[in-house]
Formats: sequence, structure tokens, C-alpha cells
Amino acid sequence: MVQCEMCGAETSSPKTIKVEGAKLDVCSNCTDFGTEVRQTSSSSTSTKYSTGSSSSSSNSGGQSAGSGGTSSSSSSSSSSSSSSQRRTDMFDDMDQLAPDYDDLVRSAREDKGLSQSDLANELNEKSSLIRKIERGDTLPSDRVQSKLERFLEIDLSAEGSSGDDSEWSGGSSSGSYTLGDVVKRKD
Repeated sequence: MVQCEMCGAETSSPKTIKVEGAKLDVCSNCTDFGTEVRQTSSSSTSTKYSTGSSSSSSNSGGQSAGSGGTSSSSSSSSSSSSSSQRRTDMFDDMDQLAPDYDDLVRSAREDKGLSQSDLANELNEKSSLIRKIERGDTLPSDRVQSKLERFLEIDLSAEGSSGDDSEWSGGSSSGSYTLGDVVKRKD
């Protein structure tokens, strides 16, 4: 049995649909949320992508169409990712912005007795940017964040943000999450 990537229900015959450019394997109840992806035959795939002889290209072309890449690289990446805990990426090293960054900037600016335009002049930024940051309409870039932290003597990084992720109690009993665990539908 396979889990539906939309709602998490167990299904024996998942259908592949495309939702906002992403291909998902879903149950029959969730197929209405996207357009069904038709699998192309291996002969049309092999002639489209092959450069070698027809006997060897139909075999490799079929594997390429079925796995989304070369069979050796996709099988090795799937086995290595399942054996390790979790792959690290560039976002693991990034600091998260505090959820109340707008209030922190506003209160620190007011404590120094500065107007929004005065702060903008000190930081060599536009006053409209400071206004949007204090309203919470935009996130400060890393450069602007460091300027604000240095000049206002505040820390805008979120403390303990990784603890919030571990306290989340969604997901199935198998420990894997689906789109249905995170998304709230507006029916």
C-alpha cells in the first residue's frame, strides 16, 4: 500500500497528477485537485532522448522515463537518503528571523528617539523600506538585517526556532509527512 501524497490515505493504485507544476501520487479522491499526468510509451521516449542504437536506447530510455533520471543515480540517491537520517542543505546553516521582528525594530527605533526617515538616513536605506519592515509587510534582506542589528543594538534572529519544528505533532504513524498534514483546505 502507498500513501497518498495529498491527504495521506492508504491507496493500492495511486494516480499521478500535476498540481502547480509538482507531480504527486494521489488516491482517487484527490485526483480532482490537479490534472492527471499521462505516461508516455517507451518507444516515443526513446526516440526523443536517445542518441545510440534503437535496441539499447529503448531500454535506457524506458528506465529514464520511469525513474526521472538515469537509473543508477536515482536508485543510489534514494537508497542513500533512506539510510541516512536527513540530508543537509543550505537552509540548515541560515539564521531564522524572529517572528516579531517588526515590533523589535519599531520599539528599538522609538527607544533611540528616531523617526522612520531618520533611521533610514542613518542606514542609507529608503524610508519606505523601514516603514514596510515595521509593518511586517516585507522581510529585511541579510544586509539590511545586519545594519538594523548593528545600529539599533538588537538581535533579530529567532532563538530556539528548531525546537518549534520538533514540537509539531502532525504526520502519520510511519513518521513521514504528506502534503495533507501541513495544508488546510478551504472547502
